[in-house]
Amino acid sequence: MPSAWRTLRRRVLTPSTSETLLEKRGFHRKSPDAQHLLESVGGRFLEGYAYAMEARDPAAAELRLEGVPVPFRGFAYEGAGMGFAVLDGLPLSGRGSVGRFLAGRGADHVYMVYVGIGWAMARLPRFRWPDVDGLDPLLRWLVLDGYGFHQAYFRTARYVHEQYREPAFPWPAGDTPSYAGRAIDQGIGRALWFVGGTDADLVATMIEKFPESRWSDLYSGAGLAATYAGGADEAELRAFRDRAGPHRAIVAQGSAFAAEARLRAGLLVPHTELATRVLCGMGPEEAARVTRDVRPAGPVPGALPAYEVWRRAVADRLANDGGC
Repeated sequence: MPSAWRTLRRRVLTPSTSETLLEKRGFHRKSPDAQHLLESVGGRFLEGYAYAMEARDPAAAELRLEGVPVPFRGFAYEGAGMGFAVLDGLPLSGRGSVGRFLAGRGADHVYMVYVGIGWAMARLPRFRWPDVDGLDPLLRWLVLDGYGFHQAYFRTARYVHEQYREPAFPWPAGDTPSYAGRAIDQGIGRALWFVGGTDADLVATMIEKFPESRWSDLYSGAGLAATYAGGADEAELRAFRDRAGPHRAIVAQGSAFAAEARLRAGLLVPHTELATRVLCGMGPEEAARVTRDVRPAGPVPGALPAYEVWRRAVADRLANDGGC
């Protein structure tokens, strides 16, 4: 494909960075520093998306993604994951871009790439949705996490303030479709960290406006975002942990998942270490090791998907070892 066409494709298909401004989204602005952080995350996400749109192949995008500063590189890979999934879903574009991306450096960012695929799912017509059956059976629930984040971020009134939940989400994979709403809620919880402008008390207040049956998944997602994206100091994190009450262990689970995502990609930053020490009661390396130690090696018996069994095992271990 000629480079001029790829450049035009990027310009036409890449959203404006103005869409990520907190004022534009109507999100809370806790402080100038928090606002700058969250808007930088959004900008770097779109930067990664644009790299995917313009690249002749995933390897070319990787060269540019590796130049994104460490704190934001994972978000750029997430955006690229969305971009390649969108390309796979466009008529005449062919398929396989996501697979080639994950076969390269994207493998180290698999958690973020899967979440990015969920963003694409939210933007594509259903008949062009990504082939989730071809993804890792354990991790593909992260696609719905990404879908939930997108809906809460861009359709905030309905998904956050009205607490809308799709009654029967058409999950393309055949495994445990009844779990889809919970996976989406985990993404909504992550988005609440952005909607609330990293104001931990406000985020907890928003969570507690939802039906109590949804709090656990929402708290987990918020704990993940607090750890991966940052934006809260130690006192705020401690208050958030305490506010979670009986959901403290699942907040720790989300935090541990964030630590594993950053460490696997070689992107550890100080705010992740601070968050895991507060929310998990241990350093990021230890928290990430817990996620690896209890990760299911294959299908598990029972009605719950292996992904949920994994999350519960992580939460239980952290409750015992970290005192959550």
